[in-house]
Amino acid sequence: MRLPGGRSPRPWVWGGLRVRLVVAFVLVALVSAVTATGLAYRESRTAVLERKQDAVRTDFKNRVDQVAADLAMPPDEVSLTRFAVSVADGLGDAVVVARYRSLTVSSDASADRSLITSALRTAVREHNRMSLQRVERHGSPYLVAGTPVTFASGPPSGLDVFAVTSLRAEQDDTAAILDSARDGLLPVVLLATVLALLAARTVLRPVRELGRATRRHAAGDLTSRVETPRGRDELAELARDFNGTAQALEASVTELREQEARARRFVADVSHELRTPLAAMTMVATVLDEDAERLPPDAARAARTVSAETARLARLVDDLMEMSRFDSGAARLTLGEVDLAETLRGTLALRGWTGRVECRLPEGVRAVVDARRIDVVVANLVGNALRHGAPPVSLTARAAGGQVSVEVADRGPGLPPEVLPHVFDRFYKADSARTRSEGSGLGTAIALENARLHGGTIEVANRDGGGAVFTLRMPWRRAGATDGEVGA
Repeated sequence: MRLPGGRSPRPWVWGGLRVRLVVAFVLVALVSAVTATGLAYRESRTAVLERKQDAVRTDFKNRVDQVAADLAMPPDEVSLTRFAVSVADGLGDAVVVARYRSLTVSSDASADRSLITSALRTAVREHNRMSLQRVERHGSPYLVAGTPVTFASGPPSGLDVFAVTSLRAEQDDTAAILDSARDGLLPVVLLATVLALLAARTVLRPVRELGRATRRHAAGDLTSRVETPRGRDELAELARDFNGTAQALEASVTELREQEARARRFVADVSHELRTPLAAMTMVATVLDEDAERLPPDAARAARTVSAETARLARLVDDLMEMSRFDSGAARLTLGEVDLAETLRGTLALRGWTGRVECRLPEGVRAVVDARRIDVVVANLVGNALRHGAPPVSLTARAAGGQVSVEVADRGPGLPPEVLPHVFDRFYKADSARTRSEGSGLGTAIALENARLHGGTIEVANRDGGGAVFTLRMPWRRAGATDGEVGA
């Protein structure tokens, strides 16, 4: 199922915010409903029983007063039985028990006299007034009322009368109330669940919007904003804060990018402007260097120093302009099919390194590369190995599985572990004391950019047994795939 806008519904995650909100709502509704049901049941039961007790108390008292007026004292068993029956006649289905000293009679011979507890008899006798007690026998509730029979202005007669009334009807009424309340729990829980889903949707929609906007920011889209909910609640404040933070971040990043672009443009402009006077200086320095042998010793030394520093400055300017082209995206590949082994051997021969490097180059491997940039990469890696490593320095090429690799290794001391992550940083020097090396400090960085331009990379590691190894890896492009220029 798809939502409007092509979005897929988010699955329920156990322990997620939506599940916790729904569970909390349902629990609160369930606890509230159970509590309300319990309180309603208790109040209803109390009201029903009190009404029954009041009715029994009033009817029983009136009936006893009415019948006792015709009772002759002291009563015998016959007159006492007639008294009990007469009292019971006005009390519905109640059973009446009369006690006078050792004589006990009841209106119904089958009545369970054990329902009249000794505690109730004692209470009636000691308090000399009507007492009530609820008892339960075999799961059935009963209300037992007891009262002494007294005559006007006379002492207690010694005659006690008890009425036993069933509370079954009242029990059934309260049970019906409880059943009704219990049947209402399920609709309440279902309603609470629906309300919880609606509330969770209202709460989670801004949260999901914030999550999506945050992910877009992480992916580089700093223009992403969230819709601010109406009102002034916490979610609306959070959305406004997010948009404000995103706007400030976008402004900061834009300013930093503009500063970086201006800095790169400045370096490129300065390097370009230096090339013309530097070319003239190089020619003059070359002439002085060639004629140094005919100059006095001090002048000859100065001429050679000027020539060397001019050459170094020229290389630095060239490297800065090359980095500027990489940074601006202006660097391009000029691809052509070459014999890989011949290209690498040409690099070594051009710089006079043929006899100083052990080559393991397979013959007949042809690849489509930018020969000039491969020459720059290999020359930089081999030159560093010769200057900073120790022999034997080896150059190994492989082509297999759609990938070409060129490995440059030496048997020197290797690179400290803390230096490895910074080998390709610009102007990074592993040895701070070596601040006047022949290189510009951009050689490895330019080599890595050239590798990336080919869609590859350069890896560096220390070898077992000593030495460092740099490995250029790039896709193996074959003839007929692509010729000409390829953008960076």
